[in-house]
Amino acid sequence: MEKQTIREAYKSYWLENGKRPASVFILCKIANVPETDFYELYGSMESVENDIWLDYFQRTLDQLKTDDTYQHYNAQEKLLAFYFLWVQKLKEDRSYILQQKERFFFPGGHLRQLSLFRHAFYDYAASLIREGYLSNEIRERKYISDQYVHGFWMQALFVLKYWIEDKSINFELTDAAIEKAVNLSFQLIHSNTLDSLLDFGKFILTRK
Repeated sequence: MEKQTIREAYKSYWLENGKRPASVFILCKIANVPETDFYELYGSMESVENDIWLDYFQRTLDQLKTDDTYQHYNAQEKLLAFYFLWVQKLKEDRSYILQQKERFFFPGGHLRQLSLFRHAFYDYAASLIREGYLSNEIRERKYISDQYVHGFWMQALFVLKYWIEDKSINFELTDAAIEKAVNLSFQLIHSNTLDSLLDFGKFILTRK
């Protein structure tokens, strides 16, 4: 519970002040948590930021795992369900996330505050890919299959960025974007389309 208390205090400070607490001491005072307890849970303020993003992911996955219907989904349906529920979790803290957006979106990538989330998402995506191999939803390709997880991570960032910029009522456009993005990705990694693109790329490169 102390982790949750610290996370909530951190987010509340951001919302009220437009910046993070100046020190761990100030954060602990707001959260009413001894500073010694803080360092038993976190190594720094950046660790709190990382844990906030990991918590969005973990609460989403924990809820899905208790859903019997989700357990019977194929890999594509599971990823769709994940994104839809993940966005619902993010909506609870939209004001906080909008304050943060400039800090983790910039030309070329994202900042360290998404690193724990990224590692957890990679594990999740890898498990879906393995399921996809077994169900024939995903084709294994030499040299390429190992890159699928990176593609799904970029897709997750796309969903996050799209949702942040979405001004439609109840974020209806985000739901549509999620469905189209997931459908397209699974079509590519299952069908011959990706193989054709790779062959074309090889042809072009060998002619240069």
